[in-house]
Amino acid sequence: MTFTAPTSVLSDSSGLDVEVAIVGGGPAGLMAAEVLSQAGVAVHLFDAMPSVGRKFLLAGKGGLNLTHAEAPDVFRSRYGERQTQVAQWLDQMDAQTVRDWAKGLGVDTFVGTSGRVFPQEMKAAPLLRAWLHRLRHPASGVPVQFHMRHRWQGWAGEHLVFHRSGQDAAVRVRARFTLLALGGASWPRLGSDGAWASLLADQGVSIAPLKPANCGFDVLGREGQGWTEHFRSRYAGHPLKSVALKLGAVAGVQAESAGEARFDRKGEFVITDTGVEGSLIYAASAWLRDDLAHGSACLTLDLLPDKSIEQVRSEVRWPRGSRSLSSHLKSRLGVDGVKMGLLHELCSPETLANPDALAASLKHLSVPLKSPRPVDEAISTAGGVALEGLSPDLMLTKRPGVYCAGEMLDWEAPTGGYLLTACLASGWRAGQGILTNL
Repeated sequence: MTFTAPTSVLSDSSGLDVEVAIVGGGPAGLMAAEVLSQAGVAVHLFDAMPSVGRKFLLAGKGGLNLTHAEAPDVFRSRYGERQTQVAQWLDQMDAQTVRDWAKGLGVDTFVGTSGRVFPQEMKAAPLLRAWLHRLRHPASGVPVQFHMRHRWQGWAGEHLVFHRSGQDAAVRVRARFTLLALGGASWPRLGSDGAWASLLADQGVSIAPLKPANCGFDVLGREGQGWTEHFRSRYAGHPLKSVALKLGAVAGVQAESAGEARFDRKGEFVITDTGVEGSLIYAASAWLRDDLAHGSACLTLDLLPDKSIEQVRSEVRWPRGSRSLSSHLKSRLGVDGVKMGLLHELCSPETLANPDALAASLKHLSVPLKSPRPVDEAISTAGGVALEGLSPDLMLTKRPGVYCAGEMLDWEAPTGGYLLTACLASGWRAGQGILTNL
């Protein structure tokens, strides 16, 4: 389902003068458009795709996670090294503000068992439909003018230059203020391809390299060749449930010998053809990705997080008589299926034959990683426009009058509502900044 806003066609290259041009019709761009529209500012929004909010709709396909209900200080800590800067955006639009905003669109929300906040209907489409209706037909203010199929090509002097699908001549727009909200580089088929990075770098804007975030990983495996064909054919696509993932305090050091772990969480993930992906992997992906950039990365799995090492060791040592190891572990510890497959895949025959070593592996199974999956497969992107090159209200110091918001900025967050909340908040912040300067 797509939602195409009424389109104003710019059919010549002579140029159009506008008060505010917003480039990008994702959550950040739409939120800035709402702030400005309600204040009576004429906004023209341009997007390369035939309709707006495509990644927003995809994110809500399995249930739109709007935000998170945890305490504000914990919420803000989810933004890692950028939490100080992101907190400035959240001062104007935090998790509760997001829920109130959705309520104003006629969409009630609820808090799930994990603390995540969802619309009552779980879907993104009703919210986006109501949002676009308010932008087109505001109760007060000025309707937003949408220009679809306009791909931004950079600047020619003072003019923004667009290529409009089906039209040879460039479309030129001169804006008093411009907001770029072009997304990252993940899911390029939905419009976010990262092509803006070189256009801004040519303007002297500092750009941190775009990297995958909330992504899966390829594994090295025990022999450095990835999963064996036997394991891949049997278990690719299988979920690994009720496990804990740990990362040592120092890259390359196993969690059990590294002191306090950087990451230690119970959850689940999925085995893929080449490695691992899923919620628990995504939550640790920033550390794993950065460890790989510094040389190597290894995650440690506790296959039995609800049992102590002493309990596991006692059960493994229990005489098994004529039973196979698989039957023994299934009956004594409930280990079978993909968990048993992982043990055979990653442990040597000598480890499997040694009860103490096997017990240790059940509690601390090392999974060496090879590389993150490509950025265009990731849920989100790290890197982008350096926040140090922006004013507090998100205007580029290298290009006065041009603002940036959303995922194209250099910040990242785990899944759980944090990504969408910060995108909305940055759009709000940039919209308020434009209003102030107007």
